[in-house]
Amino acid sequence: MFLSCLKATELIEKKLHFKLSYSEKIQLKVHKMMCDACTKYEKQSDIIDKTLFDSNKKEEPAIDINSFKENILSKLEETK
Repeated sequence: MFLSCLKATELIEKKLHFKLSYSEKIQLKVHKMMCDACTKYEKQSDIIDKTLFDSNKKEEPAIDINSFKENILSKLEETK
């Protein structure tokens, strides 16, 4: 059975988060052998997923609250 591009993209997205069944893997592989658009979509989807995952791992820099408050107060005093 040949997959439509819509079904192939669903499997590509599913593959990012879950394990595909053996038949789903075969169907997707056969479809991508004949469809350049879905092959490119899979590569783009992988890049987006990795980028989002990596950006979530980065920690926010620690801010010294007291020096931050002092800096704001001094700038407010300068504007008076």
